[in-house]
Amino acid sequence: MDKIADVSAELTAFTTYLKVEKNASPHTVKEYVADITEFAAFMEQHQITGLDAVSYFQGRSFLAHLVKKGLSRRSIARKLSSLRSFYRYLMREERIAQNPFQMVTTPKLEKKLPTFLYPQEIQMLFELLDATTPLGQRDRVIFELLYGSGVRVSELVTIRTDAIDLSNGIVLVLGKGAKERYVPIGSYAMEAIRQYIKQGRAHLLAGRPDSGTLLLNYRGEPLSARSVRRVVDKYVQGAAVRLDVSPHTFRHTFATHMLNAGADLRTVQELLGHVNISTTQIYTHVTKERLRHVYDAAHPRAERGGKS
Repeated sequence: MDKIADVSAELTAFTTYLKVEKNASPHTVKEYVADITEFAAFMEQHQITGLDAVSYFQGRSFLAHLVKKGLSRRSIARKLSSLRSFYRYLMREERIAQNPFQMVTTPKLEKKLPTFLYPQEIQMLFELLDATTPLGQRDRVIFELLYGSGVRVSELVTIRTDAIDLSNGIVLVLGKGAKERYVPIGSYAMEAIRQYIKQGRAHLLAGRPDSGTLLLNYRGEPLSARSVRRVVDKYVQGAAVRLDVSPHTFRHTFATHMLNAGADLRTVQELLGHVNISTTQIYTHVTKERLRHVYDAAHPRAERGGKS
């Protein structure tokens, strides 16, 4: 077959495939483009004539190049994954005959367990919420949904008022890849949403055009993910809990507390909107560590390194 000289043309076709067929988010597409563009620069630097001319050894050479740049193992793994996907697409379109990155070994990722909050820390945060003010009512809804339903921040800020079914206690959220799913909400969240919609949200709108988005800022406009981070930071500082708490920490906390209370892994997977159960399984490591800690602290036969 002919050499593929124009990487940019193939990349344009690939991004269309990602958007149309894979329903990828703008952020995901942006990362793919950046990773493949970086490899195109590497090809030019090493005088590789086309995408079909890349060999396994050149793929390994690119891996060494990334390591030399001092990138984290997680960043390197993502870039290699982007290139594997790109080449799989090219093979599907019969532009190339083989995937040079298929056998390039991804660096083993350092095991990083998700951080979570203990029930007493959650309680400290909720005690700071002032449900007598419009913004306090909104913030209460933020925390009730983040912790009570485990939604992502990107899902939280796009929830619409007409997607909330308070009679059945469910909310329709728009997840990754534009996939919709229903998540249950508890009585505390339902009460908070009712009060906020009736009082706080109506006050924040104050006659302004209604976007239909549940969460609004003080100008009556849709709240951004960055603003949610600022809201969380404010209460975290006020409660004097650990400073490494982010909105995503509440998603981790939701999953950990569900599993600790006996929920099965498949249910938690569905609630979180994980495509693969392996993503959800990370939380079983968290709960196992917690059980080990409790056992070591409480059982008289748990003492390590005793005298022989």
